[in-house]
Amino acid sequence: MAKITTIYKGDMLFESKLGNHSVIIDVPAGMGGHDRGPTPPELFVASLGSCVGAFIAQYCGRAGIDARDMTVDVSFDKADEPVRLVNLKVRVELPHGQCADRQAAMRRVAEHCPVHATITSMEDLDFEVLGQEQLAAVAA
Repeated sequence: MAKITTIYKGDMLFESKLGNHSVIIDVPAGMGGHDRGPTPPELFVASLGSCVGAFIAQYCGRAGIDARDMTVDVSFDKADEPVRLVNLKVRVELPHGQCADRQAAMRRVAEHCPVHATITSMEDLDFEVLGQEQLAAVAA
């Protein structure tokens, strides 16, 4: 099973280790953040946009569609109680691509990116919080 580790650096700043890479993540100002990095929801939305973009670019390459200067915009709203992102809308623009007759196929390709597939099919997310006592028992 793959794993990404996030480390609390203090002052509401986090660092996530993703293979050979690190990403600094801050929280919104209302939670004590200082705009030192993207917020968790921004990373989530960026993950969706880049995943869709990768799948569309790959499709374009196979189909002979020009993907130069492609942009993927993901717009969203924030809702309260529970706090969450809603109304996510993905817009892909291919300024050099002739693809009017392939829009349905491209939509299906975009919907098969792993981030979108996870969002739409997620049924269970397990949380486990271990304190000093539990960690000592696991180590013993």
